[in-house]
Amino acid sequence: MRKEERWPMYFTVQEQKRLGLRKSQVARNLDVSRNTVIKLWDMTVEEYKQFLDGLESRSKKLDSFATEIISWLREFPDLSAAQVMDWLKERHEGMEIAESTVRSYVRGLRMEYGIPKAKRIRQHEAVEELPMGKQMQVDFGETKLRHPEGHLVRLWFITFVLSRSRYKYALWQDRPFTTVDVVEAHEQAFAFYGGLPEEIVYDQDHLLLTSENHGDLILTHEFAKYVEERTFRIYMCRKADPESKGKIENVVKFIKRNFARHRPFTNIDKLNEQCLAWLNRTGNAKVHHTTKKIPAEVYALEKAHLRPVHKKIKTTISSSITRTVRKDNTIWYESNRYSVPLGTYDGTDKEVAVRVTEDNRLVIYEEDTGQILAEHTLCLHRKGELIRNRHHGRDRTKGIPAYIEHVSKLFHDASVAQGYLEEIYKRKPRYMRDQLQAIEKSVSEVTEKAANQALAYCVKHQLYRAADFANAVHHYMEKASHQAVSATQSELKMLVQVDDAKLKAKPQIRAFQTYERILGGG
Repeated sequence: MRKEERWPMYFTVQEQKRLGLRKSQVARNLDVSRNTVIKLWDMTVEEYKQFLDGLESRSKKLDSFATEIISWLREFPDLSAAQVMDWLKERHEGMEIAESTVRSYVRGLRMEYGIPKAKRIRQHEAVEELPMGKQMQVDFGETKLRHPEGHLVRLWFITFVLSRSRYKYALWQDRPFTTVDVVEAHEQAFAFYGGLPEEIVYDQDHLLLTSENHGDLILTHEFAKYVEERTFRIYMCRKADPESKGKIENVVKFIKRNFARHRPFTNIDKLNEQCLAWLNRTGNAKVHHTTKKIPAEVYALEKAHLRPVHKKIKTTISSSITRTVRKDNTIWYESNRYSVPLGTYDGTDKEVAVRVTEDNRLVIYEEDTGQILAEHTLCLHRKGELIRNRHHGRDRTKGIPAYIEHVSKLFHDASVAQGYLEEIYKRKPRYMRDQLQAIEKSVSEVTEKAANQALAYCVKHQLYRAADFANAVHHYMEKASHQAVSATQSELKMLVQVDDAKLKAKPQIRAFQTYERILGGG
């Protein structure tokens, strides 16, 4: 609030005070906090002027960083206040400041130094109108409508539009769409249009597309079978590609904002009836803002260019929803992760079916066989949670008896070894696999004799740890090494036999004069 805007507030408080109103009444009347009214209540005009001057001159918390922030904004005009805050924290460790403070300060700097926030403008190219009967675009939407009883109901819809005429169709459901639902919706749309186009454009939806490998589309089984039977060409557009699917995105927004907004919901059949009536009345009857033509009138001409639908394909409506199994053996449902048994993920884009029961239980099952893989209580009020059944984790006990038997056979007396290992299992069940791995490693690195001696020692002294066994093995290996050295030394033999008489012989001792005569040359 600027200085000149604060004066009326002060005088209004003083005026209502003179009228005899209480502070809480004044706060309600002015829609300000009671503390603000208390602060102004007993101020004189001079005191309030000094207070305002102080506000103008006081330093702000980020003033010491102003030069740094301004340099960032000038170099990167599109920098957001959130990024500025993050950069400040990164360069000034321990800095504590509210995001609203940074946002307000950055806004002020932009105004003061004339650094408007740069907006990235994406260039779009106008696309020529396609021939009649050439293309249809399809997309999904969801919204919430209020039930007469007061609660909100989440609803899903699929919508179609002919690219040339902009003639629209929509179908609503009170549950998420499955692939089978999508196929059935196509059949109803083709019946509505009285034919089908050469090409249909889709977003990369998991109900239709399993994966895209550099342009090679891998469709879900049900949808691939349907496309083959109906023989239309499909085009999967890239993300954020308005040139490819802008027409259908506008239809989704049109349905949400014009038909669905503030509409009460009683049941799905009535909603579909209302939607068809809205299409006839508004959706297909108003002049299109781009073509400047009425879709219904252009459709009357385009209908003749659609390929005829000779027979309706029968589909079995299923209330199941498919989800892809992730690498961590979970699936996503309503922004939460739910576990499936370990091993369900098989290295491919495997899909499982899910359904929600009346008592809010999420059932995950094999779609082909109907075999139930997991059941969870639905997490309704939180997002980003991992809902996990502890039985779905790795069964640490599975295989331990077989592992004990395997390690036991590495010893001379397997029965003694098995008893020893089973005793370790009783004492350390959580770490048994680690214990067995350590003992197996110790045995593999030493002689069989040392391993058996270490086992006997540990059993005798009740040392039931892999570390104790390793120490015992090390001890017996060192002992064996010392014994081997001693035995080697005792068995040493001289290469040449020496005569004892020669060892007792003494050298001749000469007189000193003899050496003196030799050295003197005399």
